[in-house]
Amino acid sequence: MLARFSRMVVLGVAVVALASCAPVQHPDGTATHTDDFGTPVGTRQVREGGELVMGLSAEPDKLDPTTSSSLYTRYVMGSICEKLYDNDASGNLVPQLATGMPTVTDEGLTVTIPVRNDIKFADGSAFDATAVKTSLDRHFGMKGSQRTSEMGPIAGIEVADSSNVVIRYKKPFAPITAALADRAGMILSPAALAKDEGKNFGDNPVCVGAFKFVKRVPQTSIIVERDPLYYDAKKVHLDKITYRIMIDANIRASNLRSGDIQVADTISPQDVDALAKNPDLKLVQSGSLGFQGIFINIGNVDGVGKPTKQIDTPIAKDARIRQALSLSIDRNTLVDTVFNNWFEPACSAIVPKSTFATPAGTECPAYDPKKSRELLKEAGVQTPYPITLQVTTTQDQLRMAQALQANVAEGGFELKIVPVEYSTLLDVQKKGTFEALMLGWSGRLDPDANITRFFGTKSPGNYVGYSSPSVDALLQKAAQSTDTAERAELYGQANQAMAKDTPYVYTYRLRLLTVHTTKVTGVEVYADGVVRLGKAAFVVDKG
Repeated sequence: MLARFSRMVVLGVAVVALASCAPVQHPDGTATHTDDFGTPVGTRQVREGGELVMGLSAEPDKLDPTTSSSLYTRYVMGSICEKLYDNDASGNLVPQLATGMPTVTDEGLTVTIPVRNDIKFADGSAFDATAVKTSLDRHFGMKGSQRTSEMGPIAGIEVADSSNVVIRYKKPFAPITAALADRAGMILSPAALAKDEGKNFGDNPVCVGAFKFVKRVPQTSIIVERDPLYYDAKKVHLDKITYRIMIDANIRASNLRSGDIQVADTISPQDVDALAKNPDLKLVQSGSLGFQGIFINIGNVDGVGKPTKQIDTPIAKDARIRQALSLSIDRNTLVDTVFNNWFEPACSAIVPKSTFATPAGTECPAYDPKKSRELLKEAGVQTPYPITLQVTTTQDQLRMAQALQANVAEGGFELKIVPVEYSTLLDVQKKGTFEALMLGWSGRLDPDANITRFFGTKSPGNYVGYSSPSVDALLQKAAQSTDTAERAELYGQANQAMAKDTPYVYTYRLRLLTVHTTKVTGVEVYADGVVRLGKAAFVVDKG
């Protein structure tokens, strides 16, 4: 499980802090793992220059923070595109391109963000409040944006002066600072956006970052190089980073051992124990803010963002069938056997030891295949009830799907597994061309981005076409409050309501496992899931 969270309110904006390096407890009888987020270079002797190669476990989608929905895009964008705010290793929200935390006035309706005005984008354009407004307007209002719901009910965005941006709200929105610590807070070069009205920004992204984009070879690699215009260039040591697409976990592990790559993400639980014992390698690990599970398509017929339409299948129309699927999953056994005790069961979007956790918010459905069959009988469907499940082609995901297939058979289901390449599966998710789909979410500090994004009626991330006025009301009320206890209670109520509808079946929570060679340092991974390489470096060879 994740380390403990503590509550912090900054100028009226509620945020959450994660205690660094606290022990992470697994279920009784399983292994205990300790968080190690990596360490900054600090005073360690390093050499300047060099090319670092990272083995990336999946291909990112388009490198456009407005439309992206991939964790792996966050890896790459993290080195080339800074945000107004960031998470630190302890889970605190800290300024990055902003110069301080937001000031919230007018009973929560006005949020003023102080921003830098003395730095430049990678193309030499000036960074100031006007540039910030341009990006925030795009993230919030552009057709196809995945950021709109994350930013809340905005009435307008204004430039107060060159150093201050003002967001005006129709209703208070407490999660905004946390949202601006992710892609909604990435600020894009206005000059680059002006080309082709920004339609092709993702082909040649330009931001403020330690590195700048060089080129992308689809399904092969993405290359970035040091940006000499970066405001903190003295802390950037590498000349170049190559993100090499290496979907096969065994190949990533082999390349780590051989030294052909220096960093690899998403290490398989099948490999991690052996790699961790290798004296030439270092394991960086963290609990996760996210979750994994199964999306069940209820009403996404014409694509996400379009009006929902009831899908005419039993599982889409009858919540009892979806509840039965959840009851037929033995989460503890699956996690222990498939993932060698490295991961843990997940039952909701609420992180178990966060300040937003309540019994109602983290309650897990019992494994009850008998009850599952009773519900299927009540629903009047023939058993075994068939479900087509699309899943990524990675070995761990296929292994999980196959174990799940055997597991749910006892509860009266027959899973047909359809392997799909990760980037294609993201498109399938958005288009709604699925019955059931196994994907997760890397997670955010504020629960609004873990819940409302997927289940708010008008959210651009509502891939299942779920709509519940009562759930919407609970989520909106929670987002308007800065009282953590009140928000936690409301999210608990929302979770209970969604458990009855079961538009998504939570299965497990990852441990973030990244390995790098001891020839490099400064590689950091926090609970938000992003592998940070911007300040990494090769160590001086003492030989």
